[in-house]
Amino acid sequence: MSYRTLKMICGFAGGSAVLVFAATGDDAQRKFFGERRGEAPGRWWSKLAVLEAAQPAWTPASHTPTPAAHIWDFNWDKRDPSMLSNGKKKESSTEDPSSEKDNGKPKATRNILLIRHSQYNLSGNTDKEKILTPLGREQAELTGQRLAALGLKYDIVIHSSMTRATETANIISKYLPGVELVSCDLLREGAPIEPVPPVTHWKPDAVYHEDGARIEAAFRRYIHRADPKQKEDSYEIIVCHANVIRYFVCRALQFPPEGWLRMGLNNGSITWLTIRPSGRVALRTLGDAGFMPPDKLTRT
Repeated sequence: MSYRTLKMICGFAGGSAVLVFAATGDDAQRKFFGERRGEAPGRWWSKLAVLEAAQPAWTPASHTPTPAAHIWDFNWDKRDPSMLSNGKKKESSTEDPSSEKDNGKPKATRNILLIRHSQYNLSGNTDKEKILTPLGREQAELTGQRLAALGLKYDIVIHSSMTRATETANIISKYLPGVELVSCDLLREGAPIEPVPPVTHWKPDAVYHEDGARIEAAFRRYIHRADPKQKEDSYEIIVCHANVIRYFVCRALQFPPEGWLRMGLNNGSITWLTIRPSGRVALRTLGDAGFMPPDKLTRT
């Protein structure tokens, strides 16, 4: 057999690097594998076998992350009907206990669309001066058009009481006639929890434990499964801020909340959470802004 056309591909470090060797003659082969002239042909193959054996074998298991031991908490919103209050069995006031239990179980799905406010004037000294820029108003128009185009039956639009969120919500509301518009102070921007990994360039003025308590209260008020009395699926819009939305997403998905700063959201983007009657939560979109032209995208 001629070795002149031999090509060998050897995997190193489990495939992280590849050496391609094109042999051009017996001398080149012997030099590469340290074979002396006069040794029996093919002896260097045994050396190649030793080299190959030194590399870890690839298996699906060795390349698959080990699942965390975290278990989903179905009573994360303290509204699981199967959980008994204070550990005591509830007394049934009807002849059919199963009927009462069914009546107390949520049946509808809540869809919560979290909208980040549009671009605003960063040079403002007070909240009232931090109004939307002309581009920010265009972004709000595009977001309103997108929400209308989805063709969903919206139940309410709730917005932060800060100027930039209020203006964004007012513009969006023009495309959703008849939908109630409500302001809420709990949704104001803030620092929900000290981020991990820590950052040195971003130091919020507010104290974490002050803003954190307020934003957590907002989460508990708005992010939960449907009330048992709710018969139909609902679609609720919340116009607020990037920090609030990112914290909500981490909490709802039962991810470490201190990881909120690892995500980024464009102005006017849509984040869609779905909460099932069982307490399961799904993230349908995170920071969707694909409905905006590229030249309208900002993240200020």
